[in-house]
Amino acid sequence: MMLAMVVAIKMAVELYNYQKIAIDELKSGSILCGGVGSGKSRTALAYYFVKECGGSIKIDGVGDYSPMKEPKDLYIITTARKRDLYEWQKECAHFLLFKVIVDSWQNIGKYKNVDKAFFIFDEQRVVGSGSWVKSFLEITKKNKWILLSATPGDTWMDYIPVFIANGFYKNRTQFIRQHVVYSSRTKFPKVDRYVETMRLMRLKKQILVNMDYIKPTSIHNKIIDVDFDEEAFRTVKKKRWNIFTNKPIKNISEFCQVMRKVVNSDPDRIRAIKDILKDHPKLIIFYNFNYELDTLRKMAHDINIPIGEWNGYKHELIPKGERWLYLVQYAAGAEGWNCIETDTIAFFSQSYSYKTMVQAAGRIDRVNTPFKDLYYYHLRSNSEIDRAIASCLKMKKNFNEREFTIF
Repeated sequence: MMLAMVVAIKMAVELYNYQKIAIDELKSGSILCGGVGSGKSRTALAYYFVKECGGSIKIDGVGDYSPMKEPKDLYIITTARKRDLYEWQKECAHFLLFKVIVDSWQNIGKYKNVDKAFFIFDEQRVVGSGSWVKSFLEITKKNKWILLSATPGDTWMDYIPVFIANGFYKNRTQFIRQHVVYSSRTKFPKVDRYVETMRLMRLKKQILVNMDYIKPTSIHNKIIDVDFDEEAFRTVKKKRWNIFTNKPIKNISEFCQVMRKVVNSDPDRIRAIKDILKDHPKLIIFYNFNYELDTLRKMAHDINIPIGEWNGYKHELIPKGERWLYLVQYAAGAEGWNCIETDTIAFFSQSYSYKTMVQAAGRIDRVNTPFKDLYYYHLRSNSEIDRAIASCLKMKKNFNEREFTIF
């Protein structure tokens, strides 16, 4: 037991010394911004332990650990998966913190009446004006807090709840009146531009704390060209015909989905996966649609390789052994877990979301990975739909079906 405590404290001390600058810059209301796998969790806990509660984990010649002088109740709001896998409890053990409440964003409303505690909000979920945001604003009125995020906001609208929680604006309406100009050319509300952005940049600078993180890994992104059925694609494109239901295509959403199915279900993608497995026998594969999953399951059965799945129906652990596949659906598993047993991810198809792609890539890019080189294989055809999605992702933007001009 004593040895375990010494090891835990040593890891906490090493983290504190490495991220001391970020910890010193943090204050209640900050967003701690670090890349996926950069150690945000331990940095946040070190801030809570040292700055909020008066504990000590500094090294002056020898290890120096002293308990918190003014402990505060600690609440951690995170993803359901991190909660269920006890990931935060493992991090808390490094600081000998065992009486901690860890719950998911789905249950944030349960803690609206908590007072004089400290909250760590893990992953950016306070966007918009829904029930989670309302609970978040109630909590931040009566407690100290920080928010952790690898991608804190794509637009200024994403920062509204955090700006309100910091007292910069009274409510969402005040922010919109001062900074948002809506387009007059659309039937639905669409932001045309923002005004007084210098003020917004100053406010963002006040709350955003970037971690000084030097990645220990080298990233290797490889584009794998795959074939697609060009004749079937032309039929869909020119005749607006759903070749899978044998009916006319009704709208842009169906148009894109049918084109993607033509592209993503091509057998050449399975050939590419088999080639990757020759060099990387432990492989995580991200996919979008159930028909992709069915194809991957069949391949795994044919080549007799163990698989694990994480999707809306199955929440399985990563397989053991010298060769395996872990099939992850973007929407269900792009964040909230990690794997240091492999150095390779294959993206069977692309996500529409740049943020999702970054989060998915981060599942193996962890601060404690034993690998120096990480490999990402992007399966991509030369079809218009694949090229359009890839172009948006390259510009760090999300793909928008409505703006896909070939419909």
